[in-house]
Amino acid sequence: MIKKIIRFFIFSLLICLPVSAQNFSPDELVNISVYEKINPAIVSIDANLDDGFSAGTGCIIRSDGVILTGSHVIEGANDIEVTTYNGKIYKASVLAKMGKNKDLALLKIESKKPMKTISFGNSEDVKVGQKVLAIGNPFGFAGTLTSGIVSRIDYAKGRIQTDAAINPGCSGGPLLNSQGEVIGISQSIYNPDNNISNIGIGFAIPVNDAKKFIETANLQDTPLTNKKHFAFK
Repeated sequence: MIKKIIRFFIFSLLICLPVSAQNFSPDELVNISVYEKINPAIVSIDANLDDGFSAGTGCIIRSDGVILTGSHVIEGANDIEVTTYNGKIYKASVLAKMGKNKDLALLKIESKKPMKTISFGNSEDVKVGQKVLAIGNPFGFAGTLTSGIVSRIDYAKGRIQTDAAINPGCSGGPLLNSQGEVIGISQSIYNPDNNISNIGIGFAIPVNDAKKFIETANLQDTPLTNKKHFAFK
């Protein structure tokens, strides 16, 4: 009789558990948690050029609409549009950009409400083999999550190599650790077909390089050096 009561009690507890606890593995719960936390701070970027257009991804780093992305995404742009996760479209202006080597840029959009922002991690803590997640806009499919590991750290070129799928349109998006902290900014892929598709060799700029860029950007009326606006680690 006691055994039956215990079994019934355990069964009742299982029924009452949240769906997430019943249906998802711990690893899946990490993916879901990071995505739901970070995706509202990720934007799609469309830049109109003289000879076509460029598409990429950006991270909102300040609640008043300052966005970090790749400089090659907006290089030579006549007009830049930013689309947030909920479909709102904004015109963006360029605040600062670096050369192709560092490949970083800051944009600004005007939002009437405070915007969700990403949190920075520390790229010096990155280890080969650790799990990473990437959110981007591959081929126009906004808000796409992929996962993988850190495959290699290229100290000479200052790049984090990953097998998480990074495709055209993902440039400027975040490479994240399991805590949802940005550890790199997606930049490029390498493959035999002229970078048309992903074969598991992608590169990201270490986030500490991005921090230095943000801190040293000399922007009038835009005090980016004030750390209270950011979630530095």
